[in-house]
Amino acid sequence: MQMKRKRVMTILRMIQPVKTKKVEAAGGIVFREFENETQVLMIFRNGFWDIPKGKREKGETIEMCARREVMEEVGADSLPIVYTELVPSYHTYQQKGKIYNKTTYWYAMSFNSEQVFSPEISEGIERVSWVQLNDAIEKVDYENLVPVLADFKNKLADIKKA
Repeated sequence: MQMKRKRVMTILRMIQPVKTKKVEAAGGIVFREFENETQVLMIFRNGFWDIPKGKREKGETIEMCARREVMEEVGADSLPIVYTELVPSYHTYQQKGKIYNKTTYWYAMSFNSEQVFSPEISEGIERVSWVQLNDAIEKVDYENLVPVLADFKNKLADIKKA
């Protein structure tokens, strides 16, 4: 009887929901019009094409986090948020034996100067590049970012009016 109870308890532990920690992050799709095409700013980080983003710090709003992270990662002076209704992305990962559910909120940020970008090398960012929007959807290495870029593309007319 004791062995059967032990087996049942083991099975119950296996089917119980896994405890996870929530992580909130924010990022920006920085865009510009260049030669009648929309381009977005991409970063090449640790061997992967990505969009600038990062974790929210204590006391920050999500919008503050997006602005800070993007400006830090690409070395920008100022990138105004012009649209806040983009679809979030979700990502689950394991680190130091814990499982994290990360939600990243996205904002459209306009760029209209001749500012030169400087990648945040300490974060593994080797390059900052302007990429034509359709190419960016193909180029991004993280599948969970494809719907974000597609949502940006679908809402582009509204974003440009903002």
